[in-house]
Amino acid sequence: MKQLSFYLFLLFFAVNLLSLEYTESSNGLNYPEFEGGRTEMEFADINADGNIDILSIGDHGSPYINTDQHGIMVWFGDGNGNWNVYQNGNFGYGGIAVGDVNNDGLLDVGYAMHHNYSGNDFGDQLIEVALGDGTGMNWTPWDDGLATNGETWGMFGTDFADVDNDGDLDIGSNSFGSGAGVHIYLNQSDGSWLQSFGFLGGNSTMDLDFGDINKDGNVDFAVKHQYGTVYFGDGTGNFVLNDANLPSSGTMGRNGTALGDIDNDGGEDLSYINSNEGIEIWVWDETEELWIDFSGNLPTVGNYGSTQLYDMNVDGYIDVCAFGYGTFTLWLGDGTGNWTQDAQFYTPPFGYFKAFRVGGDIDHNGFPDIVLVAEEGSWPSYQNHLYCYKETSTVDSLTITPMFPRGNEKFLQNSIQFIDWVSAVPEVDSSLVKLDYSINGNNGPWTTISDSLPNNGRFQWAVPEIGSPNYCIRYTVWTATDIETATTPQFFTVEPYELAYPATDVLAVVNVENTEVSITWNSPTPDERDLESYDIYRFLEINNSAPSYWDLICEGSADTSFIDTDWILLEPDFYQYAVVAIYSNGLQAEAAFSNVVEKLLVGVDNELLTLNIILTNYPNPFNPTTTISFNVTQTFSFATIDIYNLKGQKVKTLQLFPNGGLGTRSVIWDGMDENGRQVSSGIYFYRLKSGNFEKTKKMLLMK
Repeated sequence: MKQLSFYLFLLFFAVNLLSLEYTESSNGLNYPEFEGGRTEMEFADINADGNIDILSIGDHGSPYINTDQHGIMVWFGDGNGNWNVYQNGNFGYGGIAVGDVNNDGLLDVGYAMHHNYSGNDFGDQLIEVALGDGTGMNWTPWDDGLATNGETWGMFGTDFADVDNDGDLDIGSNSFGSGAGVHIYLNQSDGSWLQSFGFLGGNSTMDLDFGDINKDGNVDFAVKHQYGTVYFGDGTGNFVLNDANLPSSGTMGRNGTALGDIDNDGGEDLSYINSNEGIEIWVWDETEELWIDFSGNLPTVGNYGSTQLYDMNVDGYIDVCAFGYGTFTLWLGDGTGNWTQDAQFYTPPFGYFKAFRVGGDIDHNGFPDIVLVAEEGSWPSYQNHLYCYKETSTVDSLTITPMFPRGNEKFLQNSIQFIDWVSAVPEVDSSLVKLDYSINGNNGPWTTISDSLPNNGRFQWAVPEIGSPNYCIRYTVWTATDIETATTPQFFTVEPYELAYPATDVLAVVNVENTEVSITWNSPTPDERDLESYDIYRFLEINNSAPSYWDLICEGSADTSFIDTDWILLEPDFYQYAVVAIYSNGLQAEAAFSNVVEKLLVGVDNELLTLNIILTNYPNPFNPTTTISFNVTQTFSFATIDIYNLKGQKVKTLQLFPNGGLGTRSVIWDGMDENGRQVSSGIYFYRLKSGNFEKTKKMLLMK
C-alpha cells in the first residue's frame, strides 16, 4: 500500500508539472451564425446523457435579426467535441443559468433578455424561468412575478442560487446599459417569484455571479454595476454592498467579474478586469473585514475583457483565465497569490470578448474546457463567432477529482448546493457516478446522496438536516471494467439555518410573560403605515435550527383590530422555547424573512413532555410513495401525521393512530392530497403530533 501511494504521488506530481494545451473543438458551432454584441454561455448536461452541452439565448441577432438565432439554444455535445443545435422560442439577446428550480430532478433554465418579442408566455418577459422535460428541447414557462419591479428593458447576466436557504433555487439578474438595475427574485415553489432585493438606475454591463464570499453560509453576489460590485447576503434575500477597500470601479463598474476560492479558505474571492484591461484578484479577509490584493505578478495592463476562476490543472488550487482581443491566457495559482503563466492561444482572427465560460469537461479527459464568443471584424461588418476549446491530455486510466466543495466551506441545513467534479474516462468506456456523504470525515459511515448518476460533473444537492464540522463527500466512478473513488480534500461544515432579522426599522416590541403576549408599537403606529395586516407566528424544532414549519401561536384575527389587544399563547406548555415574529402584508412565512419585526425566545415554565419519538421516512427523496415511520419508547395518546407544503398549508392528514405502547408505527403517503389529486414535485413537511408532543421532518418528492 505504501509503495502504491508513493507511485500515485509521483504520478500526481508529474501530471501537474505538465503545461496545459488546448485545441479547437467547434464542429457544429458555426450554426446558427451569430450577429454581434454581448451574450452568455453555460456548460450543462441538459439532457442527462453524460455529455456536456452548451446553452445560450444568443447575442443581438436573437431572435431573427440578421441571423437564425432564436429562443433557448442548446448545442448538444457528443463527448468528442462535436455539436448539434436545437432552438426553441421567439426571444433572445441575454444571459442564461441552468439548475433544477422545481426539484423534480430535471434541469431547468433561467434567462434574462432584451428582445422579449414573443407573443405568448414563453419569451414575453425580460426575466423568465422555464421548466425542462429532460430533453433540452421542450420548455414550460414558470415565471409569474418575474421582471415586475421596473425592468423595462435590457436585462442580461443571470445566475441561480438558494438565496434564502429554503431548499430551492432563486434567480438574480443584472441589466446592460443604463437604468434597469439589479434584481433578485425568490422562488415560491409554485411557479411564482417574489423580489427580495433590487434597485434601478446606474450604468451596468451584464455580469452577475452568486457565491458565498464571507463564509457565513449565505449567498452573496458579484456584479458589474456603477453602484458597486460585491453584495453580501443575509440569508433572507436581502443584500448589502461591501466593496470596502476595493479600488474605485469608475462609472461603469468592474468588467469581467468572477468568483472562486483562491486561498482555499472556503470563501469565494473576486477577479475582474481593471480600467487598464489588466487583471486583479482580491481575497476577502473575514477577520479584518477588508479585501486583500492577491494580484501578485498578474499583468496590470493588457487587452482583456473578462476573467474566469477555476482549477484548470486540477491540482487543488484555483487558476485565473482571461480572454480578450483574440487572446486566451491561463495563469496557474498556488493559493498564496503567486501566478505562473501557462497556456495561451489565439482565436483566428483576433476578436473582442463577448462571452467566456470555463469548467465543463466536454471530452471526459479529466480537465476543464473552454467556450467563448469573439466579435471579429469592425462595424458595420463585425460578427460574433462561437468557439469551444478542449484540453488535449490523453486518458490512460479512470479517475475522478472533486472540484466543489473542496473543504472549509460552510453550508446551511436544507439549502441547495452544487457538487462538482471532473473525471477522466478511457475512450471506449461509458461511466456512472455515485455520491455519498459522511459527517465524521473520511472514515464514514457513508450515506448515499445519489447513485448511478451520469458522469457529467455536476449534481444539485439538498444539504442534509444533520449538522457537523466534519462533512466530506465521497465520489465513486465506475465503468464495466474499473472503479475509482475520491473524497473531499478537506472537511466542510454544515450548520443550522439561523434566521437573520434586520436590526433597523423595528415596527414593534413583543413582550411575553408566561402565557400572555403584548405588543408595543414604535412610531409611526400601524394606522400611519401602509400595511394591511399583521400575523404572529412561531416556529418549532428549536436548538438554533431552521423552522420546520410555521403556525399561528396566538388567538385573534389577523388584522389591525388586535393592535391594542393582549394575546394568549395557544398550548404554551408544548415547547421549551418559541420564536415570536410579526409579519406584515400577509406574506408567506418562507418569503417574508425580511419583513420580520422582532424575534424573542420565550421560556416556558411547564415541564416538557418526555415522550421520545424517532420519526423518519424512506425513501427520501421518493417517487411516488414513501413510508413514514415513528418509533416510541413509552405509551402515547392518539397520534396524527399531517403533510404540509412549503407555504405551511396542510396537504393531507394521513392517519389517526389509536393509543398504543412501545414499538414502531408506519403509514404510506402516495403523494396525493385530501382530494385525491397528485401533488407537484418539491419539498414537503410531515408532522407527527401526539398529545403535547410534536415533531416535524422534511421530505422531497422528486418525479
